[in-house]
Amino acid sequence: MNIDIISDVVCPWCYVGKRQIEAALALYAQQYPGADRPHIGWRPFQLNPQLPPEGMSRREYVLQKFGAQRANDVYARVTAVGAEYGIAFAFDKIVRQPNTVAAHSLIALAGAGESRVEGLQGRVKEAFLRAYFLDGIDLTAAENLVAIAAAAGMDPAQARQCLADPQSRQTVEQEDQRARAIGVQGVPFFIFNGKLAVSGAQGPQALLDAMRQAESAVA
Repeated sequence: MNIDIISDVVCPWCYVGKRQIEAALALYAQQYPGADRPHIGWRPFQLNPQLPPEGMSRREYVLQKFGAQRANDVYARVTAVGAEYGIAFAFDKIVRQPNTVAAHSLIALAGAGESRVEGLQGRVKEAFLRAYFLDGIDLTAAENLVAIAAAAGMDPAQARQCLADPQSRQTVEQEDQRARAIGVQGVPFFIFNGKLAVSGAQGPQALLDAMRQAESAVA
């Protein structure tokens, strides 16, 4: 079972969706104890591809996108859902709204190559989500990106090389465009065995049901 998850590191529902797929995988392991553990691949999507590399003020971004009152309502809802999954969103700590291509390039690097470390990509993805939503770390600063990835287990020299490579950025942008070309308009977006797609943070049971359907689908 292969599960590709298209998401962004500045999408709070993507963080919730990560917890939901983790819960679904736990249910899967309980119900199918002899089965191989499904492989998760994290794919890029930019909520705000128009942002410059230096990002913009978070306060200005929120006001432009939602307006003050609607933002309060939106973040109150996701905060409540996040708490159900052990995510203590700290939106008040976020100062900078980043362009996320650089972070995505490091996540892609963590899952690339025959010598990749098992689970590294998931740890790097988690580290960026945590850094942004819980600690309010500025993801526009290269030194922050390297430190976050290194703390998750990535070689810092490789991380710096990746961030300095224009091809890494181009690859992320191309994959983002491919996601849009197949109809992805919102994230998280889950693709099971390349056969079945689920859009949005649907909950562990819905994701488990999708896994079962994908496994039983005729090739």
